[in-house]
Amino acid sequence: MTEAVEPPSPSAGAALVRVWDVPTRVVHWSLVLLVVLSWWTAENGHMEWHRWSGYGLLALLIFRIFWGFAGSSTARFSDFVRGPRAIASHLRGGWTAAPGHNPLGALSVVALLVLLATQVVLGLFAVDVDGIESGPLSTFVSFETGRAAAQWHEGAFDVLSWLIGLHIIAVLYYWVVKKEKLIGAMVHGKRAYPEPLPQPLRPASALRLVLGVVIAAGITWMVTRAFQF
Repeated sequence: MTEAVEPPSPSAGAALVRVWDVPTRVVHWSLVLLVVLSWWTAENGHMEWHRWSGYGLLALLIFRIFWGFAGSSTARFSDFVRGPRAIASHLRGGWTAAPGHNPLGALSVVALLVLLATQVVLGLFAVDVDGIESGPLSTFVSFETGRAAAQWHEGAFDVLSWLIGLHIIAVLYYWVVKKEKLIGAMVHGKRAYPEPLPQPLRPASALRLVLGVVIAAGITWMVTRAFQF
């Protein structure tokens, strides 16, 4: 996969460091597109497309979770998920720059992934009022539980929308106030850092990438068939 977008020239006293690999960036922007598509299809009653966008989100989330344990260094949860001390240090301005998410941004990423996963899973069990449009796993629960899952599915999206809004505000703050182009880094994969430069990401092997795609596709396929083979 080629990278068509060229990164900007680094500012004075800074150099570009590779931060995000191609799979992480593809998953990120695919999630953005499918969340928008899922919202639009639900609002306009295109439930068949809504179902398929949900399956796409499920596959992406499964891959991202796999990639969070077996992917490149900056994509791994162990690399960017930090404890309270690191978050407090970052808020005080004492955090040493490192490629990837800062400790506070990591909380946002984890929260978004958890909420999005909750949203998708609830949709798999959801049942509408007349029972016609239902998630593939709704047969495993009662009608009442399926209706509750549908209501929680809608409520979870409201919370997810607020969190997405906060995420966008934070990105704009870094862009306008701190002059850090986080959006560009998630497009071309590189970010400018002052000296001394942090270590660039350590890429994962192509075998792990293929394995992640196979696992995500396989589990999603099984879910779409309600584990009936």
